[in-house]
Order: sequence, then C-alpha cells, then structure tokens
Amino acid sequence: MAKAAINSHAPALYSLAIIQFNGSGGSKNDKDLRAGVALSARAAFLGHIDALRELGHCLQDGYGVKRNIAEGRRFLVQANARELANVLTTTPTAVKNSEWLAWNPLPHHRHIAAGTSCPLLSDFGCDVPCADPHPANKFLTDWYAEKDGVPGPGLRLCSNAGCGRPESRRHEFRRCSVCGAVNYCSRACQGMDWRSRHKSECVPAMRWEEDENENVAAAGEIDGNGEEEVNNGFVEIQNGIAES
Repeated sequence: MAKAAINSHAPALYSLAIIQFNGSGGSKNDKDLRAGVALSARAAFLGHIDALRELGHCLQDGYGVKRNIAEGRRFLVQANARELANVLTTTPTAVKNSEWLAWNPLPHHRHIAAGTSCPLLSDFGCDVPCADPHPANKFLTDWYAEKDGVPGPGLRLCSNAGCGRPESRRHEFRRCSVCGAVNYCSRACQGMDWRSRHKSECVPAMRWEEDENENVAAAGEIDGNGEEEVNNGFVEIQNGIAES
C-alpha cells in the first residue's frame, strides 16, 4: 500500500489517511491527524471523492488542521458535485429519477440542512446509489461474515456494509453522534451508510457512558512549516478543481 501511495495511487493514499486518523494498529495516542490531513489532501488532488469529502470535514471541524469553515464547505460541495456527476455519467437514466436528487433530513438531523434542502450542500452527499464495493472490501466483508461479523473480542467492523474494515483496538472507530448504535472507520463510510440505510433507522438515544467524541482542541492546530505544507496542498487542490 505504501509503494502504491508513493506512486500517487489515490485509493492507497486515502486508505493510509484513514489508518493515520484512527491510529490503526496502535493506541489512541498513535493517531497522526496532520498526516491524515496531508494524505487526504494528496488523494483529493488526484481526484479521490471520498478523500475530498474527508478533507472538507477536517477543515470544517478543525480536525488536524486549522479550522476554515468556508473552505471546508466548499470542498464538501465539490465532493457532492463530483459524486453526482459520476453517477449521471455512468447511469444516464438517473437524471429522470427525482428521488435520487431529493434530500429530506429527519427531524433530529435538520440542523445539518442550515435552512436549505439543496442536496449539494449536504454533509453526507447526494442521495444517489453507492458504487459497488472494491474487491478488497468485498473480501473483508465476506471473510468476517463467516466469523459472525466479529473481528475479535470487543472489536467491531465498520457499520458500512460495503467496507469490511475491522477495528484494531476497542473503540477505534467513530460512533454516530445521534444514536451511538453504529460506528464508522471514516466520514466516507458514514456518508454512504447514511444514504443507503442508516437515515431510516437513526433515532436519538441517551448519551452513552463512554464518550468517544474527539477533543478538537487537544488535537491542536497546525503551525509553522506543517501549516504551510497543508495550505500549499489546499492551493493545489483548488487549482486542480478549477482546471477540471
């Protein structure tokens, strides 16, 4: 995977970004948010939609990078637009199905809408069918299905059915902030599962005892050369988007 990433393979870069964000294979203290942001930025520059969305959320939340809500929203809109364009290109009949373009958040999620129902402004992307899972993800899903979906004692799989990524330690993945009943390895998986399944099942619940919300302040802000490097990456992404 590292060799593929060195050769600018976008999916490999994004997979490494997820590993860095989660600290997979190590402890919670082994997370490297700045590395995750940098890898996501590189993958996004190469056209990886999920990486572009991940980067947008990082900027919007100030997660591993200095907070910039306006830029974060812009990247999210770009990710949604590219995702929709890909679907309409591969499935021309999609334009006839208005339900794919409709976005009606549930009552307890309406704060996400920010006063608009435009699907391109959704944090979760447009309501379009998810792409077929990668063969590697399909293999992982089938592999753990034979083990009753349990990768190990106290460990969980990503709740996105097309992912199959297992936790390497307890509570590694993020939980749904509303119900706390599902968990995801990445923002991309959260968005795909929301559109395909979870939006019809999610209901508010009592806050769970083990609060896994990330402390954004503790993550710190990028400064010095690190901030300059990441900001240069954003400029490259913006230039790439403008040229496409």
